Amino acid sequence: MMSAPKKRRVALLILCMSCFGMMAQKLERRALWEAKIDAPSMKAPGAIVRSIDPDSPLEKAGIMPRDIILNVDGVPILDPEVWSDVSYNLRGSRPTSIRVLRKGMSQDHTVRFNALAKEQHRGIDTFYEEVTSIYGIRQRTIITKPKKEGRQPAIILIGGLSCSSIETYPGRKGNWVQTIKDLVEKSGMVVMRIEKPGVGDSQGKCSRSDFLMDLAGYRAAILSLKSKPYVDDQRIVVYGSSMGSALAPLLANEFELAGIISDGTFFKTWFEHMLEIERRILRFKDHSEAEIVEKMNKYFIPLYYGMLIQKKTYGEVVNDYPALALYNYHGAEHMYGRPVRYYHQLQDFNLAGEWERIQVPVRILRGTHDWIMSSFDNHIILEVLQKNGHTDHDLLEYPGLDHWNTIHSSPRDSFEGKTGRWDEKMVLQIVHWAREMVGLDP
Repeated sequence: MMSAPKKRRVALLILCMSCFGMMAQKLERRALWEAKIDAPSMKAPGAIVRSIDPDSPLEKAGIMPRDIILNVDGVPILDPEVWSDVSYNLRGSRPTSIRVLRKGMSQDHTVRFNALAKEQHRGIDTFYEEVTSIYGIRQRTIITKPKKEGRQPAIILIGGLSCSSIETYPGRKGNWVQTIKDLVEKSGMVVMRIEKPGVGDSQGKCSRSDFLMDLAGYRAAILSLKSKPYVDDQRIVVYGSSMGSALAPLLANEFELAGIISDGTFFKTWFEHMLEIERRILRFKDHSEAEIVEKMNKYFIPLYYGMLIQKKTYGEVVNDYPALALYNYHGAEHMYGRPVRYYHQLQDFNLAGEWERIQVPVRILRGTHDWIMSSFDNHIILEVLQKNGHTDHDLLEYPGLDHWNTIHSSPRDSFEGKTGRWDEKMVLQIVHWAREMVGLDP
């Protein structure tokens, strides 16, 4: 355990670095492709241009549909992770060199992309700032504040593990985007978000950023938020979604936050969690129970044991046990866009133990059709809280909700990617909880 003096020194270092980052204000504004482009598959490099927006920078530069993007600024487009990093690294402030393949011939083009417009909300101030973590990575923060005077309560939003932006820029759609937008516009509270390393305007590469790097960025952001003159630092709640929901108790304990809203969470180790997911997927694919047991024992347990317990890459595990190649749908060194090192660190991090220390109010949201996270994990959190004398907690299992804030008729429909629907009452429940925790009229 870290001693109290050491914790204070670390916190001061993080605060100093984050303050320096905010003063610097040098992060360049990102850009979009303004085109529909298929990312490279695991089997073949190159990104295929499907269509290009009229009068866009790509069109003006002479790039055409069916061109295959081979490299960007000299970086070969070899896999989905590289493509994600390159796409987030597009900037509107500098020219970008792009090599494409057209009818068997390579061509070089220089593109000047448009800087992406920043998000705006009626009656709300929006601040694009930055913090610097102890890893020296400068990361974009977005703070929204109601237009009123005085110190106000706040929400710190912690998103999932994927390399996905937390920005609701113009034209971006989706139920997670709508959740963020409603939280900002309907909570009546200050809301802070932070982009992961290599995402949005942030420095770095998300495909190389690990669990501890993400955590360092969140710590720097919370310290920055607590230092704002317009924020009541005694009335900050953390709203975590997916991976963020598991980090919420850790951050609440570490920074003495006023409450926790945990949305789509897990409790067990990542090894147990992944085995549960694979079992559910096999059932969705209509395998018999006997087949499921056989595949779990022969393939999935060895695969995840090798990666998470023995701390190997998937490539190393498959090399040692070639029969696993057919069942490994992850990359050789990545899972869900993040490096295997992220999951090595996560496996060893005792997130479940943080629930035992919680003293502040807890609200947990779980969708009944969330096939990513189990009902058992959510209920065991309540048992742990009750065992330790915690009294102010609640679990809402929301009918039909899946892991991506969408209502489906069944978990299988969500798994198969069928179209669901938005339910505003879900996000209004989150807003209600947040306002209740800080003493505002729900």
